[in-house]
Amino acid sequence: MSRSDRMFEVIQLLRRAKGPMTAARIAESLEVTKRTIYRDVATLQSMRVPIEGEAGIGYVMRPGYDLPPLMFSAEEAEAIVVGLALLGRSADRSLIKAARSASRKIADIVPKEHEVLGTEYLHASAWHPIPDAKIDPALLRRAIREAREVDLVYIDAKHVSTRRRVRPLAVVYYIESLVLAAWCALRQEFRHFRIDRIEACVEAGPRFQRQAERLRREWRQKHPLD
Repeated sequence: MSRSDRMFEVIQLLRRAKGPMTAARIAESLEVTKRTIYRDVATLQSMRVPIEGEAGIGYVMRPGYDLPPLMFSAEEAEAIVVGLALLGRSADRSLIKAARSASRKIADIVPKEHEVLGTEYLHASAWHPIPDAKIDPALLRRAIREAREVDLVYIDAKHVSTRRRVRPLAVVYYIESLVLAAWCALRQEFRHFRIDRIEACVEAGPRFQRQAERLRREWRQKHPLD
């Protein structure tokens, strides 16, 4: 654990604590020495984090202290958004409303260059396990984020293998499968590829940033998910 991560955990422990926490208790929770905690607390206090107390007695966090918004990585934001979207199958309307609110908050704190996360290209409509894929879906999600074409080797329902160059637009989570929605250069049309039937996938090089949002918008119009 890095020092910055550890100091964040110190703050979280003190915020959740119902009373003073000694350096020994904090050190035990974080698996470090008491001396390390003394240094971390002193550093936090110098940064005007409102921690009160002293060694041997215990530390408390003054009420009303809020951490600044967290910056999620692209993978972390995707994991959270897909998990929240799955609540749409729960039939619990208040929980679904809360999940949508949480998704909007995540979108608000994601860095500008990743502002599309969670609102455009990740969709979920299932609870059940999805068949194992032969490729890492992260490759497809990265290609979507970067608006980069990919070459696929795809096995259709009749077990016929074809090679396709596609512009990946979205990942859709269904009950029985995980599906890639893309613009297919071969067919000159939107196509859907079950990811567990993709035998291989490599980045092709060309990017389509200027067309990505238009294509994604047209795909959503032709293939509504709600």
